[in-house]
Amino acid sequence: MAENGAQQFNQAELLGQMAELQAEVQRLAEHSTQNNAGKHEEGSSKSSALGNSDPLSITPPKEKLTLDNPFSEEITNFRMLKNFVLPNSLEPYKGIGDPRAHIKKFQSMMFFNGANNEPILCQSFPTYLDGATLLWFSKLSAGSISSFEDLARSFIDYFAASRIYVHGSDYLGTIKQGQHESLKDYLTRFAEATMEIPDLDPKVHLHALKTGLRPGKFRETIATTKPRLLEEFRERAAGQMEIEELQEAQKTEEQPTRREEERTFKPPSKKEQKKPFKLTPKFDTYTRFNTKRENIIKEILNAKIVKPPARAGSYQDQRFVDRSKHCAFHQKYGHTTDECLIAKDLLERLAQQGLLDKYVEGRKSRETKKEPEERSTEKEKGKWTTIDPPGGS
Repeated sequence: MAENGAQQFNQAELLGQMAELQAEVQRLAEHSTQNNAGKHEEGSSKSSALGNSDPLSITPPKEKLTLDNPFSEEITNFRMLKNFVLPNSLEPYKGIGDPRAHIKKFQSMMFFNGANNEPILCQSFPTYLDGATLLWFSKLSAGSISSFEDLARSFIDYFAASRIYVHGSDYLGTIKQGQHESLKDYLTRFAEATMEIPDLDPKVHLHALKTGLRPGKFRETIATTKPRLLEEFRERAAGQMEIEELQEAQKTEEQPTRREEERTFKPPSKKEQKKPFKLTPKFDTYTRFNTKRENIIKEILNAKIVKPPARAGSYQDQRFVDRSKHCAFHQKYGHTTDECLIAKDLLERLAQQGLLDKYVEGRKSRETKKEPEERSTEKEKGKWTTIDPPGGS
């Protein structure tokens, strides 16, 4: 009996405790609901006071469309001249490039048009701004600009990062004269690079200019004379450029002659083989040399003054070649060097150019008589012409 009473008592206590817990839970839930309702009301009142809290529904403030006047009263009150016209050849600056160059170009064009006072420069400058630079100008503080110097300094400082140099003075050390590049082309290319380098030291300029020369006679001349000024270097360079131009002109004149010789050396076709072929001398008179033509030909070939013919001319039937005769110029049998009209004409051209003076008798004197083996007749005016060309050439 005692045990049954204890069990009933314990169950009654448990039931009472559970009822108390449920009541506490219900109380807490009601309290929480009241707090949430209060916060919601408070938030609603705040949102009604501040507006809708949804960021998508927030109306952004309206952008100001008018520009603040950054100029002082003196500049603002200045009245532009009636006959003043803005130059239209200056491109607006958009924030790319050297801002200093834009300032200098703007000033030079304004001065050229007669505008040389501060108010005109300040009022005209915004006309030549666009994009990012115009936004920069719109953000200047009101009344902060009292002179064009202030405006220019603020402009250059703000866009200093846009000042891009393609090369520095160290770049000049990489400019070298090409193996076949003329001195004129090298100096032109070098000058274009120096245009991009501000405040270039003349000594650095001269040193890089001399260092870039290719090895040769002109570089040796510069190393010997040691010009200390750019003007001295240019004087010596001018003489060298004249020499190169004369040499180039001489090559141009010789090219048609060389082509003509190559056509002469071309093997004859079947039609040409049927016709007898004879070479005719190209000069009325020939220089008398103090050395055999064969020896002169050998020496100029060894000295590479001229090149041997690419293809020897076959103006004789090779089936009947005389093996006792050899030409040092064509390096083939069939005729001697003295009989070769092509070699003879070649030596005469070189002699007229002054390249064979050491082989000429006297002081570059020209012999007016023909060679003994050549037959000639005198015209009425006293000129000598060849009647028959030498055979076997």
